[in-house]
Amino acid sequence: MDTFLLVLAALFPVVNPPGSALVFLSLTQYASVEVRRSLARRISINAFFVMTGSLLIGALVLKIYGISVPVLRVAGGLIVAVSGWKLLHEGSHKTTDDVSQNGGTTDYASQTFYPLTLPLTTGPGTIAVMISLGLSQSAYSSHGQDLKFFVAALFAAIVMAFAIYVCFAYSDRLERVLGRGGTDIAVRLSAFILFCLGVQIIWTGASDLLATLGMPRPTP
Repeated sequence: MDTFLLVLAALFPVVNPPGSALVFLSLTQYASVEVRRSLARRISINAFFVMTGSLLIGALVLKIYGISVPVLRVAGGLIVAVSGWKLLHEGSHKTTDDVSQNGGTTDYASQTFYPLTLPLTTGPGTIAVMISLGLSQSAYSSHGQDLKFFVAALFAAIVMAFAIYVCFAYSDRLERVLGRGGTDIAVRLSAFILFCLGVQIIWTGASDLLATLGMPRPTP
C-alpha cells in the first residue's frame, strides 16, 4: 500500500488528468461525444503501456542508446513547452476558415498516440518519474521486493489510466458548465501551466547536466 500511494502521488501531479482533459477537449473540439470517448479509451490504454513500459524497460532503452535521464528531461521538456506555447496562442477554438479548410473531417484516430498520449498526457515528466522509480527500486531491493514493487506500481498505473479515461471521456460536460468563453479561459490557463511544466522539466534536466560537469546547480 505504501508503494502504491508513493507511485500514485508521484504520477498524479505530473500526469494531471483534470488539467490534461481541458487540453484534450481543445484538441478534439470538433469530434462527437462517441468519438471523444473512443479516443479517451485508447489514450488511457496507451498511457498505461507508456507508464509500465517506462518502469520496466525504460532504463534499459536509455542505456542501449546512451541517453541519460537529464537529457530525456531536456528534450521532452522542450516538446511539452512548445505544445503548451502553441495551445496558449490558439485557445480552445480555431477560426472558421480552419474548420472549412479541414472540412470537419480531422483524423483524430491518427493522433491518439502522438500528440494526445505522448507528450500531452504521459510525457517526458511521467517517463522520467517511472524510470527513476524503477532505478531506485532495483538498486536497493531484493527480487521479492522487486515483485511487490512491480505489482503495486502496476496497480497505481491502472488507477491513473482509469482517471485519465474518466476525465477525458467526460471533458465535454466541463465545457457545458463553463461555457465557450469559460472553457477558452480554462484551456489557456492549462496551456500556460503546461508551458511552465515544460520549462520546469528543462530546468531540472539542465541542472542535472551541469552537476555532471562539476558545476554548481543553478538556483531557480
